[in-house]
Amino acid sequence: MKILVIDRDSLTTQLVSARLQTAGHTVVEEAVKNNAIERLGVEPFDAVFIDPAPLNNARPIILGIRRSVRNYPYIVLMSGSMDRVEALKSGANDVMLKPIDGAGLEKMGQNAERLTSLIARIGDDTEDFPSAGGVIAKSAFNQLFLSCLDRADRYGERSFLVFIGIKNHKDVMEVDGPYAAAALSARLSQTLVRLRRQSDIIAQTGKNEYCLMLQRPQYETEPLEAATRFAEALSKNADLSSSGQMGVQLYVTLVDLPVGALHADHTVQPGNATEFAIGSMA
Repeated sequence: MKILVIDRDSLTTQLVSARLQTAGHTVVEEAVKNNAIERLGVEPFDAVFIDPAPLNNARPIILGIRRSVRNYPYIVLMSGSMDRVEALKSGANDVMLKPIDGAGLEKMGQNAERLTSLIARIGDDTEDFPSAGGVIAKSAFNQLFLSCLDRADRYGERSFLVFIGIKNHKDVMEVDGPYAAAALSARLSQTLVRLRRQSDIIAQTGKNEYCLMLQRPQYETEPLEAATRFAEALSKNADLSSSGQMGVQLYVTLVDLPVGALHADHTVQPGNATEFAIGSMA
């Protein structure tokens, strides 16, 4: 990723830049906020790390960044006291407390990469998947996805995406053939429609992948419980256990919007029931 670091504190800038460069990112430093916003208007960046001080309210400068760019950069506030709720309400994607923790910075970079990649993948209109049997088209899902990012920017709302797909899809195609792989994907779609709640939105986001959108969860652990519920149900489903000679592996992952954090990553073998521990939300 190409990352812009905006901070008057040279020591913090050096630490952040060094860590991000070690992780393989291209980093540009800028001490003056107005200069940084002007640069964002003419030069694309994937992520922005910024200390809003001396401003007490980070919202105006984040609005300035969002209005200056054509893309959606991942914005991290670097602060000595701001919490995540306050940061999200200001329109940022996340916050890092000063003094900066190296391990936390690396995780933040991974979250930024994940969300940036997700925006590109879901927004890619070179291939769409039509609506069918309660599953909406990828193009329609992209509009809902962008709406979630907008509501996060405006109101600090968090949404969650549960991705469910065939992990060894390529192996199934090579061993059992493309027809068997397509039939397996269709059975997975039908299974997910049966498992979901009526209020859940589900879309096909790839040839071998579907996504469940969870908006405005009522309590903190609800998204993680939903991902676990799907993993457990799929592990007990013998209809998906085989498409022929090749055994089937599925994945169930949970991603947080707008943070981009990965909260669950299950590998499921249908027909081989497994216990899944419910972890904590990051």
